[in-house]
Parts: sequence; structure tokens; C-alpha cells
Amino acid sequence: MPITFAQAQELSQPKLTKKVIDQFRTSALIDALPFDNTVKPAGGNSLDYVYNRVKTFPGAASRVLNADYSPSEAVTEAISSRLAIFGGSFQLDRALILGEHEVVDHVQFQVEQKVKATIAQFHNMFINGKQSAPAIADSWEFDGLDTLLVGGDQEITPANPIMLDTSTNISANWQAFLDQLRALEAVMDGSPTAYLMNQAMYAKFQSVMDRAGINLASKENYGRNVSVWGDSLVMALGNIPGNASPIIGTDVVDGTTSIYAVRLGMDGVHGVSLAGGKLADVYLPNMQDASAVKTGAVEMIAGLAYTSTQSAAVLRDIKIV
Repeated sequence: MPITFAQAQELSQPKLTKKVIDQFRTSALIDALPFDNTVKPAGGNSLDYVYNRVKTFPGAASRVLNADYSPSEAVTEAISSRLAIFGGSFQLDRALILGEHEVVDHVQFQVEQKVKATIAQFHNMFINGKQSAPAIADSWEFDGLDTLLVGGDQEITPANPIMLDTSTNISANWQAFLDQLRALEAVMDGSPTAYLMNQAMYAKFQSVMDRAGINLASKENYGRNVSVWGDSLVMALGNIPGNASPIIGTDVVDGTTSIYAVRLGMDGVHGVSLAGGKLADVYLPNMQDASAVKTGAVEMIAGLAYTSTQSAAVLRDIKIV
């Protein structure tokens, strides 16, 4: 059975683990994403998840008496997705751990910061991950949406860039922008669960909705960078962990960016995790050994499955600067 972070939180026993999972749930994307927790390492060195992706849907028609239907079948292809191991560790001198709690609990602070970085890394791989050639050598990544969608039928590129770079252009082009969003939805097999973009595009999106007289409902429990449009989340994904570069970039030459639409679900885009129901782990410093410097870590092992080719799409060439 698939599991969500909300369910994993209920199943967790240690108080700190519950708190860590609660921090992961501050990501609207992670909170909404179901995970198929069925992967068991094979032979000690494999974290692959094999699934069938629907490429072509079957047809249906009427028929006359005494005649058969023309047969048509759904066409699938076997896909292998590798789970990534990501997170990070921290080190503290035991004197700091034992000697200071009134101002800041150093272990708790480092765990909280490492969770934030781990969330950012998941967001980054969700868009930019490359299983075959990861950004960092000697690391594992899963294929992200950009890798999966580039050059395919689910990549929508307008004949001319959508100009939203100035207030004047937003006022002139907001209707054309909404038309392109409808075109984006039209190539999908259901309503998007989320629209994913960078922070600058998120601000432009809000301005478009202001012009259209559409109220974007706030999602305060996820932070100021998430809103709701109808039944869909509208979310700014933030920056790549460790630097100030946005996960969904803006071209430095022509000032254009992209918006990704994704339908989350076990029949659409979903997460993949190890069997057993644990979606994130925290490893606390061992205060029983004799070393002066103690190590702690936060880690997540997860992948991405793109079960239907029509469960995600991307709109390109939106000029915002």
C-alpha cells in the first residue's frame, strides 16, 4: 500500500522522528506526494524500482450488429527508476552539545537546518534530477520532470514568448498567459495537483491572477510561497541547496522560465521508497563513545515514478525579466 508523510508521521514512535517528519511536511509537494514503499535492496547494491508506464491509451467505439470491435490496447513500457540516497551530516563538539541549551539546542538546530536542505534537494531532483548523469559525480539521482519531459509531446512551447516582464506587459498579456495554461492542462490526463515554478514566476503568477480577478487562496501551513488555484497548488520551489540559484531557472540571456504542471497519484506521478514505511531518518550524535566530535545526520531514500506520460507537462518561454 502507498504511504504518505502524514501516515509515516502517525506510524513513527520516537518523538524526535515525528517532529522531523512534521518538518518535511512543510513542503506542500512532499506532503501531497504518495510513496510506493515496496523497494527492497537486491543483492546489497541495487535500489531500482521497475514499473510500467502507460504510453498509449486504448480506444473505444460503437459497432453495428454482427460485427466485432476493432481491437486496440493500452501500450506500456517497462521503466526502471533508481532511488536516490540524499540528506547530510553535521558535526558538533560534545562540549557544545552538553553545555548550551538555554539559548539554542545545537543538535536540534542542526537537525532542523539539515531537514530544510534535504527538502530542497528533493525539490531539486524532482525537477532537475538525472539518473544517467547526475549533477554531482559519484552520487545517485532519479530522473526529474525536466529530464522526463524535454523534447516530448508534454513540452508546450508557444510560438512567441509570453511577455510578463513588466507591469505593462502583464496587463497586456495576462489573458494570453492563461490561454497557454489551459493548453498545458489540455495535454494532461487530469487536473494538475500542483503548478511548480520559481519565486520570480510565482510573483508574476500572482499579478496575473490579480488582473484576472481570481483570488489565490493562501496556504499558510506551507509558508508564504504556496497558494491554491481551484483544486491545484501553486508553488515556488525555492533554491538549490547550498547556493542561491533557483531550482527552476530563468535563462540569463532571454529572461524566460518554465512552469511545470504535475498530477500526483499512484496512477500519475508518485514517489518511491524503501519497504517498511520509513520515509525519512534522523541519526543523533552518539554521546556514549569517547570521541570529542560527534556526528549526526538526516537522510531520505526516495525515487520518482512517472506512471502515465500525460500526468505531467511543462510550459516554456515565459519571459519574466
